[in-house]
Amino acid sequence: MTSLRQLSYLVALADLRNFRRAADAVHVSQPTLSQQVRVLEAHLGVVLVERNESPVQLTPIGRELVARARRILLDVKDLEDLARRSRAGMGGTIRFGVTPTLGPYLMPGIVAALHQRFPDMRLYIREGIPDEQVRELARGELDMVLSPLPVAGSNLHIEPLFREPLHIVCPPEHPLARLRTVQRADLRGAGFLSLDQRHHAYRQDREICEALRANLLEDYEGTSLDSLRQMSGSGLGLAILPELYLRSEVGGQDMVKRLAPADWSATRSIAAVWREGAAFTDSYRIIAETIATEARRVLGEAF
Repeated sequence: MTSLRQLSYLVALADLRNFRRAADAVHVSQPTLSQQVRVLEAHLGVVLVERNESPVQLTPIGRELVARARRILLDVKDLEDLARRSRAGMGGTIRFGVTPTLGPYLMPGIVAALHQRFPDMRLYIREGIPDEQVRELARGELDMVLSPLPVAGSNLHIEPLFREPLHIVCPPEHPLARLRTVQRADLRGAGFLSLDQRHHAYRQDREICEALRANLLEDYEGTSLDSLRQMSGSGLGLAILPELYLRSEVGGQDMVKRLAPADWSATRSIAAVWREGAAFTDSYRIIAETIATEARRVLGEAF
């Protein structure tokens, strides 16, 4: 008989494409995982894994079975969450994914507000690349994600929360910083820094640079908003930073100056995301509303 444990082993193998890493992920030995996958193959009478390939590859029927196994495992998780929710109410641990271009500068106030209202709720916060975290959400590895839009994926509830202004910054001694009025034409040909290509911010910065006829400096990728601010402050290039970061105590404008082109503005939209039909939907919605309220309080009602 096929077991949930065997399905979870196969899904881990499909995700990690390596027997040892898959075994570590599900906390068993490699021989145990390998044996259970073979038992599953024997029971179903099909080959699921091409073992001579590196990285490990699934057969066509293996890929189909993994897609269905994911849905089964998520359904079982939601059943367990529903039972836990009935016992804990607004309590328990929620695995919360957030982009590093937002989390450090917004979440402290959110965590404090939620803890005051729901002292039994625990937020396990993980920073990461939004696209990767949405995939983790779909696999059940995260419960909720805070991400810039757009978000792609099926069976997801996407709750838009607020829009955040973006600002162009430069070193205080930059020629643009000395202009009384900056026009978008003044930015033509300027070099802009950005994060690495996996981030939403990179894709939006690229679109902005194309619209301004500016240059995105591909050779200098930041690893955080702090690194962008510091590189820009050192004279390496201009940067595009979000309002919440510039207002925060850990960010700020101590080494850069905002430019305010008279004929240019940009924003990014932030949303909360969770799986459709998740057992803790009511909790996720309360968290989303708290985030939106705190962000609007900081930014002002215009956003």
